[in-house]
Amino acid sequence: MRTGGKRAARRKEERRGLPAEPQVVGEGKETASGIEIMHYVQDRFEEIRSATLEDCARLKDCPGITWINVNGIRDVPTLRSLAALFGLHPLTTEDIGNPAQRPKAENFEQYLFFALKMLTYDDATHSILNENVSVVLGDRWVVSFQEREGDVLDPVRERIRSGKGRLRSEGADYLAYAIMDSVVDEYFVVLEKLGDHIEEIDEQILAVPDATHMKELHRLKREVLFLRKAVWPLREEIATIEKSGSRFVGDSIKPFLRDLYDHTIEIIDMVETNRDIVSGMHDTFLSAVSNRMNEIMKVLTIIGTIFIPLTFIAGVYGMNFEHMPELKWPRGYYGVMALMAALALGMLAAFKKRKWL
Repeated sequence: MRTGGKRAARRKEERRGLPAEPQVVGEGKETASGIEIMHYVQDRFEEIRSATLEDCARLKDCPGITWINVNGIRDVPTLRSLAALFGLHPLTTEDIGNPAQRPKAENFEQYLFFALKMLTYDDATHSILNENVSVVLGDRWVVSFQEREGDVLDPVRERIRSGKGRLRSEGADYLAYAIMDSVVDEYFVVLEKLGDHIEEIDEQILAVPDATHMKELHRLKREVLFLRKAVWPLREEIATIEKSGSRFVGDSIKPFLRDLYDHTIEIIDMVETNRDIVSGMHDTFLSAVSNRMNEIMKVLTIIGTIFIPLTFIAGVYGMNFEHMPELKWPRGYYGVMALMAALALGMLAAFKKRKWL
Protein backbone atom coordinates (compact mmCIF):
# COMPACT_ATOMS: atom_id res chain seq x y z
CA MET A 1 0.00 0.00 0.00
CA ARG A 2 1.10 3.57 -0.51
CA THR A 3 2.46 5.53 2.40
CA GLY A 4 0.13 7.98 4.09
CA GLY A 5 0.68 11.47 5.41
CA LYS A 6 1.39 10.28 8.94
CA ARG A 7 4.09 7.90 7.75
CA ALA A 8 5.70 10.62 5.64
CA ALA A 9 5.62 13.01 8.58
CA ARG A 10 7.24 10.35 10.76
CA ARG A 11 10.02 9.91 8.21
CA LYS A 12 10.64 13.66 8.18
CA GLU A 13 10.80 13.63 11.96
CA GLU A 14 13.33 10.79 11.86
CA ARG A 15 15.50 12.70 9.37
CA ARG A 16 15.56 15.91 11.39
CA GLY A 17 19.09 16.85 12.35
CA LEU A 18 20.72 14.15 10.20
CA PRO A 19 23.46 15.09 7.71
CA ALA A 20 22.66 15.46 3.99
CA GLU A 21 23.52 11.91 2.90
CA PRO A 22 21.77 8.55 2.55
CA GLN A 23 20.14 7.47 5.78
CA VAL A 24 18.15 4.35 6.67
CA VAL A 25 14.92 6.04 7.73
CA GLY A 26 11.47 4.58 8.32
CA GLU A 27 10.26 1.00 8.34
CA GLY A 28 12.37 -1.94 7.24
CA LYS A 29 15.98 -2.93 7.67
CA GLU A 30 19.05 -2.10 5.63
CA THR A 31 19.22 -4.54 2.71
CA ALA A 32 21.63 -5.03 -0.17
CA SER A 33 20.86 -3.27 -3.42
CA GLY A 34 20.59 -5.07 -6.75
CA ILE A 35 22.31 -3.37 -9.70
CA GLU A 36 21.40 -3.90 -13.35
CA ILE A 37 23.36 -2.40 -16.23
CA MET A 38 22.46 -1.96 -19.89
CA HIS A 39 25.23 -0.53 -22.07
CA TYR A 40 24.51 0.05 -25.74
CA VAL A 41 25.51 1.70 -28.97
CA GLN A 42 23.50 1.74 -32.16
CA ASP A 43 24.51 -1.72 -33.42
CA ARG A 44 25.04 -3.68 -30.17
CA PHE A 45 24.31 -3.76 -26.45
CA GLU A 46 25.53 -5.41 -23.27
CA GLU A 47 23.31 -6.35 -20.33
CA ILE A 48 24.48 -7.32 -16.84
CA ARG A 49 21.70 -8.51 -14.52
CA SER A 50 23.72 -8.76 -11.27
CA ALA A 51 26.29 -6.04 -11.70
CA THR A 52 28.90 -4.81 -9.26
CA LEU A 53 30.32 -1.40 -8.49
CA GLU A 54 33.36 -2.37 -10.55
CA ASP A 55 31.10 -2.92 -13.58
CA CYS A 56 29.58 0.53 -13.03
CA ALA A 57 33.02 2.15 -12.93
CA ARG A 58 34.18 0.21 -16.03
CA LEU A 59 31.19 1.12 -18.20
CA LYS A 60 30.67 4.68 -16.95
CA ASP A 61 33.11 6.28 -19.41
CA CYS A 62 32.94 3.69 -22.19
CA PRO A 63 31.75 4.86 -25.64
CA GLY A 64 27.99 4.54 -25.91
CA ILE A 65 25.18 4.96 -23.40
CA THR A 66 25.11 3.28 -19.99
CA TRP A 67 21.94 2.75 -17.97
CA ILE A 68 22.50 1.68 -14.38
CA ASN A 69 19.37 0.70 -12.47
CA VAL A 70 19.61 0.25 -8.68
CA ASN A 71 16.88 -1.74 -6.95
CA GLY A 72 16.77 -0.84 -3.27
CA ILE A 73 17.70 2.43 -1.60
CA ARG A 74 18.36 1.08 1.90
CA ASP A 75 21.89 -0.11 1.08
CA VAL A 76 23.71 2.96 2.38
CA PRO A 77 27.28 1.81 1.54
CA THR A 78 26.29 1.13 -2.07
CA LEU A 79 24.56 4.50 -2.38
CA ARG A 80 27.62 6.26 -0.98
CA SER A 81 29.90 4.42 -3.40
CA LEU A 82 27.70 5.30 -6.38
CA ALA A 83 27.47 8.91 -5.20
CA ALA A 84 31.26 9.11 -5.07
CA LEU A 85 31.62 7.40 -8.46
CA PHE A 86 29.24 9.77 -10.25
CA GLY A 87 30.03 12.89 -8.21
CA LEU A 88 26.57 13.30 -6.72
CA HIS A 89 25.88 16.21 -4.39
CA PRO A 90 25.07 15.25 -0.76
CA LEU A 91 21.61 16.80 -1.14
CA THR A 92 20.98 14.56 -4.15
CA THR A 93 21.97 11.44 -2.25
CA GLU A 94 19.69 12.54 0.58
CA ASP A 95 16.77 12.90 -1.85
CA ILE A 96 17.50 9.48 -3.36
CA GLY A 97 17.35 7.85 0.07
CA ASN A 98 14.08 9.54 0.99
CA PRO A 99 11.05 7.41 -0.12
CA ALA A 100 8.69 10.32 0.59
CA GLN A 101 10.53 12.69 -1.76
CA ARG A 102 8.24 15.04 -3.66
CA PRO A 103 8.60 14.93 -7.49
CA LYS A 104 11.11 17.58 -8.54
CA ALA A 105 14.00 18.36 -10.91
CA GLU A 106 17.37 19.96 -10.12
CA ASN A 107 20.15 20.98 -12.49
CA PHE A 108 23.72 20.49 -11.25
CA GLU A 109 27.00 21.18 -13.01
CA GLN A 110 27.87 17.49 -13.50
CA TYR A 111 24.38 16.01 -13.91
CA LEU A 112 20.62 16.58 -14.00
CA PHE A 113 18.57 15.04 -11.21
CA PHE A 114 14.83 14.41 -11.13
CA ALA A 115 12.52 12.31 -8.97
CA LEU A 116 8.98 11.09 -9.62
CA LYS A 117 6.42 8.62 -8.32
CA MET A 118 6.05 5.28 -10.11
CA LEU A 119 2.48 4.04 -9.71
CA THR A 120 0.94 0.61 -10.27
CA TYR A 121 -2.56 -0.71 -9.62
CA ASP A 122 -3.29 -3.75 -7.47
CA ASP A 123 -6.33 -5.47 -9.00
CA ALA A 124 -6.83 -7.71 -5.95
CA THR A 125 -7.19 -4.88 -3.42
CA HIS A 126 -8.22 -2.10 -5.86
CA SER A 127 -5.48 0.09 -4.41
CA ILE A 128 -2.65 2.17 -5.86
CA LEU A 129 0.91 1.10 -5.10
CA ASN A 130 3.71 3.58 -5.41
CA GLU A 131 7.42 3.93 -5.04
CA ASN A 132 9.84 6.78 -5.48
CA VAL A 133 12.08 6.70 -8.57
CA SER A 134 15.14 8.94 -8.73
CA VAL A 135 16.98 9.47 -12.02
CA VAL A 136 20.42 11.02 -12.49
CA LEU A 137 21.31 12.06 -16.05
CA GLY A 138 24.93 12.57 -17.09
CA ASP A 139 26.77 13.01 -20.38
CA ARG A 140 26.64 9.38 -21.53
CA TRP A 141 24.98 7.65 -18.58
CA VAL A 142 21.73 7.42 -16.66
CA VAL A 143 21.46 6.08 -13.12
CA SER A 144 17.99 5.25 -11.77
CA PHE A 145 17.21 4.36 -8.17
CA GLN A 146 14.11 2.42 -7.11
CA GLU A 147 12.82 1.43 -3.69
CA ARG A 148 12.36 -2.22 -4.61
CA GLU A 149 12.65 -4.67 -7.47
CA GLY A 150 9.92 -4.64 -10.10
CA ASP A 151 8.86 -1.65 -12.20
CA VAL A 152 7.08 -0.45 -15.33
CA LEU A 153 10.26 0.05 -17.35
CA ASP A 154 10.28 -3.27 -19.22
CA PRO A 155 9.14 -1.60 -22.49
CA VAL A 156 12.27 0.58 -22.36
CA ARG A 157 14.47 -2.47 -21.77
CA GLU A 158 12.83 -4.36 -24.64
CA ARG A 159 13.43 -1.46 -27.02
CA ILE A 160 17.10 -1.46 -26.05
CA ARG A 161 17.39 -5.24 -26.49
CA SER A 162 15.59 -5.33 -29.84
CA GLY A 163 17.14 -2.18 -31.25
CA LYS A 164 13.74 -1.04 -32.51
CA GLY A 165 12.85 2.62 -32.49
CA ARG A 166 15.25 5.47 -31.99
CA LEU A 167 16.41 4.68 -28.45
CA ARG A 168 19.81 3.22 -29.42
CA SER A 169 20.54 6.02 -31.87
CA GLU A 170 19.86 8.81 -29.35
CA GLY A 171 21.81 10.04 -26.37
CA ALA A 172 21.41 9.61 -22.63
CA ASP A 173 18.85 12.42 -22.51
CA TYR A 174 16.46 10.40 -24.68
CA LEU A 175 16.91 7.40 -22.37
CA ALA A 176 16.02 9.58 -19.37
CA TYR A 177 12.97 10.84 -21.27
CA ALA A 178 11.97 7.24 -22.15
CA ILE A 179 12.13 6.27 -18.47
CA MET A 180 9.94 9.19 -17.47
CA ASP A 181 7.55 8.55 -20.37
CA SER A 182 7.14 4.89 -19.38
CA VAL A 183 6.32 5.90 -15.81
CA VAL A 184 3.81 8.52 -16.96
CA ASP A 185 2.15 6.08 -19.41
CA GLU A 186 1.44 3.76 -16.49
CA TYR A 187 -0.52 6.62 -14.87
CA PHE A 188 -3.12 6.24 -17.64
CA VAL A 189 -3.44 2.52 -16.88
CA VAL A 190 -3.82 3.23 -13.16
CA LEU A 191 -6.44 5.93 -13.77
CA GLU A 192 -8.40 3.73 -16.17
CA LYS A 193 -8.58 0.87 -13.66
CA LEU A 194 -9.38 3.26 -10.83
CA GLY A 195 -12.15 4.81 -12.95
CA ASP A 196 -13.62 1.35 -13.65
CA HIS A 197 -13.66 0.59 -9.92
CA ILE A 198 -15.30 3.95 -9.18
CA GLU A 199 -18.05 3.20 -11.73
CA GLU A 200 -18.57 -0.23 -10.18
CA ILE A 201 -18.97 1.26 -6.70
CA ASP A 202 -21.31 3.91 -8.10
CA GLU A 203 -23.59 1.24 -9.58
CA GLN A 204 -23.59 -0.69 -6.30
CA ILE A 205 -24.53 2.44 -4.38
CA LEU A 206 -27.45 3.13 -6.69
CA ALA A 207 -28.60 -0.49 -6.38
CA VAL A 208 -28.23 -1.34 -2.69
CA PRO A 209 -26.15 1.09 -0.59
CA ASP A 210 -24.63 -0.18 2.63
CA ALA A 211 -22.05 0.85 5.23
CA THR A 212 -19.13 -0.78 3.38
CA HIS A 213 -19.63 1.64 0.50
CA MET A 214 -19.04 4.64 2.75
CA LYS A 215 -15.74 3.14 3.93
CA GLU A 216 -14.72 2.45 0.33
CA LEU A 217 -15.60 6.01 -0.68
CA HIS A 218 -13.33 7.43 2.01
CA ARG A 219 -10.53 5.15 0.81
CA LEU A 220 -11.07 6.25 -2.79
CA LYS A 221 -10.92 9.88 -1.67
CA ARG A 222 -7.50 9.23 -0.14
CA GLU A 223 -6.34 7.43 -3.30
CA VAL A 224 -7.41 10.29 -5.57
CA LEU A 225 -5.84 12.84 -3.21
CA PHE A 226 -2.56 10.92 -3.33
CA LEU A 227 -2.74 10.82 -7.13
CA ARG A 228 -3.24 14.56 -7.19
CA LYS A 229 -0.19 15.13 -4.98
CA ALA A 230 1.89 12.85 -7.21
CA VAL A 231 0.84 14.34 -10.56
CA TRP A 232 0.62 18.08 -9.95
CA PRO A 233 4.35 18.52 -9.12
CA LEU A 234 5.21 16.37 -12.15
CA ARG A 235 3.90 19.06 -14.48
CA GLU A 236 6.21 21.61 -12.91
CA GLU A 237 9.08 19.11 -12.99
CA ILE A 238 8.80 18.45 -16.73
CA ALA A 239 8.57 22.17 -17.46
CA THR A 240 11.67 22.76 -15.33
CA ILE A 241 13.64 20.11 -17.23
CA GLU A 242 12.61 21.56 -20.60
CA LYS A 243 13.39 25.15 -19.69
CA SER A 244 16.41 24.50 -17.49
CA GLY A 245 18.94 25.14 -20.26
CA SER A 246 20.91 22.17 -18.97
CA ARG A 247 23.64 20.90 -21.28
CA PHE A 248 22.42 17.38 -20.57
CA VAL A 249 19.10 18.00 -22.35
CA GLY A 250 19.49 18.50 -26.10
CA ASP A 251 17.18 20.54 -28.29
CA SER A 252 16.04 17.38 -30.11
CA ILE A 253 14.52 16.07 -26.85
CA LYS A 254 12.48 19.15 -25.99
CA PRO A 255 9.56 18.36 -28.36
CA PHE A 256 9.24 14.99 -26.61
CA LEU A 257 9.24 16.74 -23.24
CA ARG A 258 6.49 19.07 -24.42
CA ASP A 259 4.46 16.05 -25.51
CA LEU A 260 5.07 14.49 -22.10
CA TYR A 261 3.92 17.76 -20.53
CA ASP A 262 0.66 17.51 -22.50
CA HIS A 263 0.19 13.96 -21.23
CA THR A 264 0.65 15.23 -17.69
CA ILE A 265 -2.02 17.87 -18.22
CA GLU A 266 -4.37 15.17 -19.52
CA ILE A 267 -3.64 13.02 -16.46
CA ILE A 268 -4.33 15.98 -14.16
CA ASP A 269 -7.71 16.48 -15.86
CA MET A 270 -8.52 12.80 -15.35
CA VAL A 271 -7.52 13.00 -11.69
CA GLU A 272 -9.69 16.08 -11.13
CA THR A 273 -12.61 14.39 -12.90
CA ASN A 274 -12.30 11.32 -10.68
CA ARG A 275 -12.04 13.57 -7.66
CA ASP A 276 -15.31 15.29 -8.56
CA ILE A 277 -16.98 11.94 -9.26
CA VAL A 278 -15.94 10.51 -5.89
CA SER A 279 -17.14 13.65 -4.11
CA GLY A 280 -20.45 13.39 -5.95
CA MET A 281 -20.70 9.70 -5.06
CA HIS A 282 -20.57 10.64 -1.39
CA ASP A 283 -23.65 12.81 -1.84
CA THR A 284 -25.24 10.09 -3.96
CA PHE A 285 -24.65 7.55 -1.19
CA LEU A 286 -26.26 9.79 1.42
CA SER A 287 -29.21 10.45 -0.89
CA ALA A 288 -29.61 6.75 -1.70
CA VAL A 289 -29.53 5.82 1.99
CA SER A 290 -32.02 8.58 2.77
CA ASN A 291 -34.34 7.51 -0.07
CA ARG A 292 -34.17 3.90 1.02
CA MET A 293 -34.99 4.92 4.58
CA ASN A 294 -37.91 6.98 3.31
CA GLU A 295 -39.22 3.98 1.36
CA ILE A 296 -39.00 1.81 4.45
CA MET A 297 -40.72 4.45 6.57
CA LYS A 298 -43.43 4.83 3.91
CA VAL A 299 -44.19 1.10 3.99
CA LEU A 300 -44.26 1.06 7.78
CA THR A 301 -46.47 4.16 7.86
CA ILE A 302 -48.94 2.59 5.40
CA ILE A 303 -49.08 -0.58 7.47
CA GLY A 304 -49.61 1.44 10.63
CA THR A 305 -52.28 3.57 8.96
CA ILE A 306 -54.18 0.49 7.79
CA PHE A 307 -54.16 -0.99 11.27
CA ILE A 308 -55.35 2.18 13.03
CA PRO A 309 -59.08 1.71 12.19
CA LEU A 310 -58.76 -2.06 12.67
CA THR A 311 -57.29 -1.48 16.09
CA PHE A 312 -60.11 0.96 16.88
CA ILE A 313 -62.77 -1.62 15.97
CA ALA A 314 -61.00 -4.33 17.96
CA GLY A 315 -60.71 -1.93 20.90
CA VAL A 316 -64.42 -1.07 20.83
CA TYR A 317 -65.47 -4.70 20.98
CA GLY A 318 -62.88 -5.44 23.61
CA MET A 319 -64.39 -3.07 26.22
CA ASN A 320 -66.57 -5.88 27.71
CA PHE A 321 -69.69 -3.79 28.36
CA GLU A 322 -72.64 -6.01 29.28
CA HIS A 323 -75.18 -4.32 27.00
CA MET A 324 -73.52 -4.39 23.54
CA PRO A 325 -76.12 -5.58 20.93
CA GLU A 326 -73.50 -6.82 18.46
CA LEU A 327 -72.09 -9.29 21.00
CA LYS A 328 -75.32 -11.31 20.86
CA TRP A 329 -75.48 -11.58 17.07
CA PRO A 330 -74.91 -15.15 15.82
CA ARG A 331 -72.74 -13.88 12.93
CA GLY A 332 -71.28 -10.85 14.69
CA TYR A 333 -67.70 -12.15 14.65
CA TYR A 334 -67.78 -12.79 10.91
CA GLY A 335 -69.38 -9.43 10.26
CA VAL A 336 -66.68 -7.55 12.18
CA MET A 337 -63.91 -9.49 10.42
CA ALA A 338 -65.50 -8.71 7.05
CA LEU A 339 -65.69 -5.04 7.99
CA MET A 340 -62.03 -5.00 8.96
CA ALA A 341 -61.03 -6.70 5.71
CA ALA A 342 -63.12 -4.25 3.69
CA LEU A 343 -61.53 -1.27 5.45
CA ALA A 344 -58.00 -2.62 4.87
CA LEU A 345 -58.62 -3.35 1.19
CA GLY A 346 -60.33 -0.01 0.70
CA MET A 347 -57.40 1.88 2.19
CA LEU A 348 -54.90 -0.08 0.07
CA ALA A 349 -56.91 0.78 -3.04
CA ALA A 350 -56.97 4.47 -2.08
CA PHE A 351 -53.19 4.51 -1.46
CA LYS A 352 -52.56 2.84 -4.80
CA LYS A 353 -54.84 5.28 -6.61
CA ARG A 354 -52.86 8.19 -5.14
CA LYS A 355 -49.64 6.36 -6.15
CA TRP A 356 -48.41 6.11 -2.58
CA LEU A 357 -47.60 2.47 -3.18
